[in-house]
Amino acid sequence: MHVLSLPTWWIHITSVLEWALAMLAVQHWGRQRKEPEWSWLALAMVPALISAMAACTWHLFDNAAELQGLVVFQAATTLVGNGAMAGAAWQLMRTR
Repeated sequence: MHVLSLPTWWIHITSVLEWALAMLAVQHWGRQRKEPEWSWLALAMVPALISAMAACTWHLFDNAAELQGLVVFQAATTLVGNGAMAGAAWQLMRTR
Protein backbone atom coordinates (compact mmCIF):
# COMPACT_ATOMS: atom_id res chain seq x y z
CA MET A 1 0.00 0.00 0.00
CA HIS A 2 3.04 2.25 -0.15
CA VAL A 3 2.55 3.25 -3.81
CA LEU A 4 0.14 6.08 -2.99
CA SER A 5 0.61 8.72 -0.32
CA LEU A 6 -1.86 8.94 2.55
CA PRO A 7 -3.51 12.11 1.15
CA THR A 8 -3.91 10.40 -2.23
CA TRP A 9 -5.50 7.38 -0.55
CA TRP A 10 -7.82 9.73 1.29
CA ILE A 11 -8.91 11.31 -2.01
CA HIS A 12 -9.45 7.89 -3.64
CA ILE A 13 -11.52 6.50 -0.79
CA THR A 14 -13.61 9.61 -0.24
CA SER A 15 -14.27 9.88 -3.98
CA VAL A 16 -15.70 6.35 -3.99
CA LEU A 17 -17.86 7.15 -0.97
CA GLU A 18 -18.95 10.45 -2.50
CA TRP A 19 -19.99 8.69 -5.72
CA ALA A 20 -22.04 6.14 -3.77
CA LEU A 21 -23.75 8.96 -1.87
CA ALA A 22 -24.44 10.78 -5.15
CA MET A 23 -26.15 7.64 -6.45
CA LEU A 24 -28.36 7.54 -3.38
CA ALA A 25 -29.08 11.27 -3.68
CA VAL A 26 -30.13 10.92 -7.33
CA GLN A 27 -32.44 8.06 -6.47
CA HIS A 28 -33.89 9.98 -3.51
CA TRP A 29 -34.42 13.02 -5.75
CA GLY A 30 -36.42 10.93 -8.18
CA ARG A 31 -38.58 9.47 -5.45
CA GLN A 32 -39.26 12.88 -3.94
CA ARG A 33 -40.34 14.25 -7.31
CA LYS A 34 -42.21 11.06 -8.22
CA GLU A 35 -40.09 10.76 -11.36
CA PRO A 36 -38.87 7.15 -11.57
CA GLU A 37 -36.64 7.89 -14.58
CA TRP A 38 -34.09 9.31 -12.11
CA SER A 39 -33.59 5.79 -10.78
CA TRP A 40 -32.20 4.85 -14.20
CA LEU A 41 -29.54 7.53 -13.83
CA ALA A 42 -28.60 6.17 -10.40
CA LEU A 43 -28.39 2.68 -11.86
CA ALA A 44 -26.29 3.97 -14.77
CA MET A 45 -23.79 5.29 -12.21
CA VAL A 46 -23.00 1.78 -10.91
CA PRO A 47 -20.36 0.88 -13.54
CA ALA A 48 -18.39 4.04 -12.68
CA LEU A 49 -18.48 3.03 -9.02
CA ILE A 50 -17.20 -0.43 -9.93
CA SER A 51 -14.46 1.19 -12.00
CA ALA A 52 -13.37 3.32 -9.05
CA MET A 53 -13.30 0.29 -6.76
CA ALA A 54 -11.20 -1.59 -9.32
CA ALA A 55 -8.69 1.27 -9.38
CA CYS A 56 -8.48 1.33 -5.59
CA THR A 57 -8.03 -2.45 -5.50
CA TRP A 58 -5.19 -2.28 -8.01
CA HIS A 59 -3.46 0.43 -5.97
CA LEU A 60 -4.05 -1.51 -2.77
CA PHE A 61 -1.93 -4.34 -4.18
CA ASP A 62 0.87 -1.96 -5.21
CA ASN A 63 -0.08 -1.93 -8.88
CA ALA A 64 0.97 -5.57 -9.21
CA ALA A 65 1.64 -6.74 -12.75
CA GLU A 66 -0.43 -9.87 -12.01
CA LEU A 67 -3.47 -7.63 -11.65
CA GLN A 68 -2.96 -5.83 -14.97
CA GLY A 69 -6.30 -7.28 -16.09
CA LEU A 70 -7.93 -5.13 -13.42
CA VAL A 71 -6.80 -2.04 -15.33
CA VAL A 72 -8.48 -3.34 -18.48
CA PHE A 73 -11.60 -4.14 -16.43
CA GLN A 74 -11.56 -0.63 -15.02
CA ALA A 75 -11.31 0.88 -18.50
CA ALA A 76 -14.19 -1.27 -19.72
CA THR A 77 -16.45 -0.36 -16.80
CA THR A 78 -15.59 3.31 -17.29
CA LEU A 79 -16.62 3.04 -20.95
CA VAL A 80 -19.85 1.21 -20.11
CA GLY A 81 -20.61 3.65 -17.28
CA ASN A 82 -20.08 6.74 -19.40
CA GLY A 83 -22.33 5.32 -22.10
CA ALA A 84 -24.99 4.32 -19.58
CA MET A 85 -24.97 7.74 -17.91
CA ALA A 86 -25.18 9.46 -21.29
CA GLY A 87 -28.16 7.28 -22.19
CA ALA A 88 -29.87 7.93 -18.86
CA ALA A 89 -29.27 11.68 -19.20
CA TRP A 90 -30.68 11.58 -22.74
CA GLN A 91 -33.81 9.86 -21.43
CA LEU A 92 -34.17 12.47 -18.68
CA MET A 93 -33.85 15.22 -21.25
CA ARG A 94 -36.50 13.63 -23.48
CA THR A 95 -39.00 13.44 -20.61
CA ARG A 96 -38.78 17.17 -19.97
